[in-house]
Amino acid sequence: MAQTQLTRRGRNVLRTLAAGSLLVVIGAGFSAVGHASENKISSTQTTSGYIRVVVAPGESLWSVAAMVAGNRDVNSVLDEIVQANNLASTDVAAGTRLNVPLP
Repeated sequence: MAQTQLTRRGRNVLRTLAAGSLLVVIGAGFSAVGHASENKISSTQTTSGYIRVVVAPGESLWSVAAMVAGNRDVNSVLDEIVQANNLASTDVAAGTRLNVPLP
């Protein structure tokens, strides 16, 4: 039986889709909590407004920003991530934990 292997780009696409799906699930969770307690979720979003993301091997800060940017400008999301995490540059190593703004 022949096995097929994904290219690096294919793995990155799958990783991006998986991360995007995770963000959808997180968003749905916040939505459900918001309906249960409207005041509580509003104060949580205004005080934190971030989720914790672990950088995967092969990812860059740009790819993380692009993944969560939605309709926003990727450069502004990138700048927000740099500021929120007090980063000296946009270079991040795999395994780095980042606070990323909610979409």
